[in-house]
Amino acid sequence: MNDHVDLVLAQWAQAMPEVDVSSMAVFGRMLRLHKHLERNRAEALAHYGFKEGEFDVLATLRRAGEPYRLTPTQLYRSLLVTSGAMTHRLARLEAAGWVERLADPADRRSLQVGLTAEGLGLIEAAVVTHTQIQNEVLAPLDAQQREVLGQLLKALLAAQPGEHAG
Repeated sequence: MNDHVDLVLAQWAQAMPEVDVSSMAVFGRMLRLHKHLERNRAEALAHYGFKEGEFDVLATLRRAGEPYRLTPTQLYRSLLVTSGAMTHRLARLEAAGWVERLADPADRRSLQVGLTAEGLGLIEAAVVTHTQIQNEVLAPLDAQQREVLGQLLKALLAAQPGEHAG
């Protein structure tokens, strides 16, 4: 069974046969899958009232564990966004009542961002929806294929600067 990327590869083989486009077989499919996942997530998460980046902020706070607080710097570094983008997201989330800015107990000159009770309930429901969508995308693969794919992607990601945990 051919997919859209097979068509693209065939066109490049015809148009520029001297160029090795084999990497497009991987990255073209990764990008197309990402676009499908983004669209499916946006549609499924729309009724929660937040945008993609806002979901990521709330989810990062939730997975941080109790008391569900991080500094703005920890948030933007974790999400690979600029401080300006984080400031915008936090302002919108705070206006919606899903996060609050609190004095850092360890350093009163610093702030932390924490989930409100409403934000906590919202993100917990949204994470269930989010994982269901991801599982639907992976449904054509069995457990062993998922494990292999996860390990291959981990190897590629680990080779990128700044991707080591800790």
